[in-house]
Amino acid sequence: MKPSLKLLDYSILQQCMHCGMCLPACPTYVATKKERHSPRGRISLMRAVADDELKLSPAFADEMSYCLGCLACETACPAGVDYSNLLETARAEVQSAGLNQTFTSRFWRTVTMRGLFMRPRLLRFAGRLLWLYQRLGLQTAFRKIGLTKLLPPDLRRLEPQCPTIATKFSPQLIRPVETPAKSRHRVALLTGCVQDLVFAELNRDTADVLLANGCEVHTPPVQPCCGSLHAHNGEAAAAKTLAKRMIDLFPPAQFDGIISNSGGCGNHLRHYGALLADDPVYAPLAKLWDTKLRDIHEWLLEYGCLAPRTGLGDLTVTYHDSCHLTHGQKVTKQPRDLLKLIPGLKLVELPEANWCCGSAGIYNITQPEQSEQLLVRKVGHVIGTGASVLATANPGCHLQIARGLRQAGSPISLLQPVTLLARAYRKESKREDGR
Repeated sequence: MKPSLKLLDYSILQQCMHCGMCLPACPTYVATKKERHSPRGRISLMRAVADDELKLSPAFADEMSYCLGCLACETACPAGVDYSNLLETARAEVQSAGLNQTFTSRFWRTVTMRGLFMRPRLLRFAGRLLWLYQRLGLQTAFRKIGLTKLLPPDLRRLEPQCPTIATKFSPQLIRPVETPAKSRHRVALLTGCVQDLVFAELNRDTADVLLANGCEVHTPPVQPCCGSLHAHNGEAAAAKTLAKRMIDLFPPAQFDGIISNSGGCGNHLRHYGALLADDPVYAPLAKLWDTKLRDIHEWLLEYGCLAPRTGLGDLTVTYHDSCHLTHGQKVTKQPRDLLKLIPGLKLVELPEANWCCGSAGIYNITQPEQSEQLLVRKVGHVIGTGASVLATANPGCHLQIARGLRQAGSPISLLQPVTLLARAYRKESKREDGR
């Protein structure tokens, strides 16, 4: 069945009271002051489509694409509007109708979302080729002699955003099963897609923190994409396929917790129940999965995190909230509380900490101008804190803000709260081994 706003539970479309509480929370409305760029404006358009008062059109498709999907409106909404469900349904319908598609966009969507991100081994192979290209200095040479000018405009714009691929991927750093001296819990660790290729060390850090807190960690070496990228960009069928693969790989009844360390992925991962509600086989498994899915910060605080006895020196840290971690998963206090456990670490609050940085999945690709405005705003606030480290908990935010700080010439480094905690544990362990 093709996705359609007409087939959506109409009560979801009726939830919006048009009170306007979402307006000051919406980055695109704040930037343009246009009603159609606000959550309630977009919901009005969606409802008009559902009521056959408005036909699907390129203009409607553009508006759905212009939305960041940051879900700040859900946090601000007093009526509990399920905006995420509405937006994903609208985007899926737009995609199904083939609106605003060009040969180039269809080609890259096929290569990425229907190709690489459906086949983890192929994605790793592509990552290894990119690593080789970077390691041999070809990327540097390519840029230095100006060959980037020969690329098509879209690729020329994207080339500077290419992340540095890690030397080792997660399976080279983490054994399939690792057991602590005294085990209290049995957990599954999700390694992600971009996370695996770019931030594999973060997955190692996450495993170490879980081990230090009494968790037996299961990390299958080949894991599918969670489907978040597909769900947010209109590929509903692919998102369902990937959700089933994840459940098959991680039977939820076998684990006390299924751990995510990526804010954006985690928000999608904990809603498999709704995604697979119509599937007679997977619906009950998906419901159980949702009860087991935990963000790493949430899990550690829920079951009691061991405070390190050794700090990292005098370190001033500020924290940026990933949109889907704070607005989608409602995990805001836990990362800050974990940082406060580290002796000597000074945490300073970041102004507009939960304001979108402009990454928003592939938003920095589809809407580069608006994304850049949000990035400049975010970087200005980060530099203003005087912190030496910015902590965040989402790979997209990490890459986006790191690029902005480089462009601004700032020496501020980016790390995850879990990485800082892991480093404190390791420092403590080394000190004890030296006694």
